[in-house]
Amino acid sequence: MARRYKREVSDNLEKCQCATLAAVEVYNKPGKRFRTAHYLVMLIIGWTALFHAIFYKDKIKPWYKKNGKYLQVGGDIKHWDLKMCLKQYYGSSNPAVRKNLEFLIGLRNKIEHRYLPQFDASLYGECQAALINLEELLVEKFGDQFALQENLAVSLQFSTLIPSEKKQAARALANNSSKSVTSYIERFRGRLPSATLNSMKYSFNVYLVPRVVNRKRAADTAVEFIHVDEASDEELRRLERLNVLIKEKKIPIHNLDLYKPSQVVARVNESCAYRMTLNSHTETWKRFNVRPPTASDKPERCNSKYCVYDEPHKDYLYTEAWVDKCIESFNDAEIIIEITGREPVDNPDG
Repeated sequence: MARRYKREVSDNLEKCQCATLAAVEVYNKPGKRFRTAHYLVMLIIGWTALFHAIFYKDKIKPWYKKNGKYLQVGGDIKHWDLKMCLKQYYGSSNPAVRKNLEFLIGLRNKIEHRYLPQFDASLYGECQAALINLEELLVEKFGDQFALQENLAVSLQFSTLIPSEKKQAARALANNSSKSVTSYIERFRGRLPSATLNSMKYSFNVYLVPRVVNRKRAADTAVEFIHVDEASDEELRRLERLNVLIKEKKIPIHNLDLYKPSQVVARVNESCAYRMTLNSHTETWKRFNVRPPTASDKPERCNSKYCVYDEPHKDYLYTEAWVDKCIESFNDAEIIIEITGREPVDNPDG
């Protein structure tokens, strides 16, 4: 028998489910409008309601308090927003689930009043992770009867259209209207530790692999999500082979603002205490293993957070995150000595 909860718990659970299903519905509807903005508004409502249900279940009042009194807005108690819920629930801990939601909260605030559909494809991973994380926490705290998976389906895709969509995104990102959003995405992702950035809890990125169904049971579902920690040795070997065959170099959205080496050097010298030259820039990317050596037979094997290989021009371009890394390094004399083996040169322009 399903457990019954108090009114404030059950009301928030229902609100969580309704808002989450509405988020998925608006995201999966075909169209050129900016689906991510609409999705985030509803999903953040769903997450907030879930945390409120958890707090009420644990006999914690998720209400703002000042000078010993609960705050009110329009005669109603002011409840914690999602940012405060994260602070209260996780405390000093920063798991990938929390960083995913902090990213989406900031993104929602940036894009709420902008029409920027070109970002949709590049934000899919974070949007999908937030949905799966919500489902897992909902089931963990309240049981399988509240699971949403039976109401959801994998969205159908016109996969052959994805390359042209990426090209449109790259062109559109040059517009001034998208610069602040691009900067936010780049800076947030750039500050994450690699373990968080590569976590499926932060960003859910998968390949859909066509398969031939030769067993009756296997025909029940067209798409399966396989948990690696539950897969057999044989299945893991098969997945590893597939991953090698189809893996492409993933270029995050922030790499669409790119700089030539001379531009990186100029940016660094605008604000650093010590001077960078093209030669010391080369020593810096070598020190941090950012890209392959010149004339490498695998020139595309870059650290895509910092650098990408420009195939048409056969050279390398660098990201805003790399500029920040260089600025940080060339403001520290000890790091410069470690990189170049020489005493730093004062920068009169810095």
